[in-house]
Amino acid sequence: MKVAPSILSADFSILKDELKTLKAADWIHVDVMDGHFVPNLTIGPGVVKALRPHSNQPFDTHLMIENPHEYVDAFIDAGSDHVTFHIETVKSPHMLIDHIHEKGAKAGISIKPMTTVEAITPFLDSIEIVLVMSVEPGFGGQAFMPEMVDKMQELSDIRARDNLDFTIVVDGGINDETAKQCLNAGVDVLVAGSYIFKAKDREKAIASLRP
Repeated sequence: MKVAPSILSADFSILKDELKTLKAADWIHVDVMDGHFVPNLTIGPGVVKALRPHSNQPFDTHLMIENPHEYVDAFIDAGSDHVTFHIETVKSPHMLIDHIHEKGAKAGISIKPMTTVEAITPFLDSIEIVLVMSVEPGFGGQAFMPEMVDKMQELSDIRARDNLDFTIVVDGGINDETAKQCLNAGVDVLVAGSYIFKAKDREKAIASLRP
């Protein structure tokens, strides 16, 4: 199980220093919100560029925005190693996936709680990451939606059945208890914000999410 702390929950006034407390993490998760697709505004590629020299970990960028195709280049050029977009916002997913790959990054697709796995099955053989939202995207600190576990299991079953190799990532309401449910459903990476950043010992909090 890999752990990807979401800097959405970090102290933005000292982001560089916050990264230093996350050395035990596998990825750094960057939540990008536009105030349109989700009711919140967060960061742009300038922040990714500023943070990039201060971490050797992969930057896992989650575009919760209406027009991801217009910003993919900027985020990859700034240092994003993975770019995940929402299937709900893209008319031609294959074109965007190909473009992300051409830019040298890994491509991911995310689905909101009301979006079915069926909506992304045509693309599972061409992406590296599937991000299941276990809360409604937009704000940190929300409670985990247990009904999303079935969706995680469905993706895990499809991956095994069709001999695919995408990584299953879950974001929203992750703590040491919900992590176990995700692990049992075949999840590979946990995105956690509040649980890690509110902990007195962040290294211990990250370790508690692993089996």
